[in-house]
Amino acid sequence: MAEKNEQLIETIDEEGKKVTFELLDIVTVDNVEYALLLPVNSKEDSEEGEILVMRLKKEGEEFSFEAIEDDEEFNRIAEYIEELEDEIEE
Repeated sequence: MAEKNEQLIETIDEEGKKVTFELLDIVTVDNVEYALLLPVNSKEDSEEGEILVMRLKKEGEEFSFEAIEDDEEFNRIAEYIEELEDEIEE
C-alpha cells in the first residue's frame, strides 16, 4: 500500500496550545495566496473535518498564516473553493 505524503504544519493557537495541521492545498485568489488547512485531530474525530482557510504571508524565506477577518474576503475565497470542488466532481 502506498504511503500518503502529508505536509504537516505545527503552530501555536490563541490559547498557547500547539496545533498540527495538514496542508491540503494553496490557492491563489485575486493575487493573494491562501492555505487550506485541516486540523489533524479533526481527521480522528470525524470523517469530514472542518477545513480552515488562512492567508499565506511570505517574508523572505519565512512563511506565516493570517486569519481572515474580513467577511467579504472570506466569502470570495469560499466561493472560489466551491467552484473548484464543482469542477472536480464533474
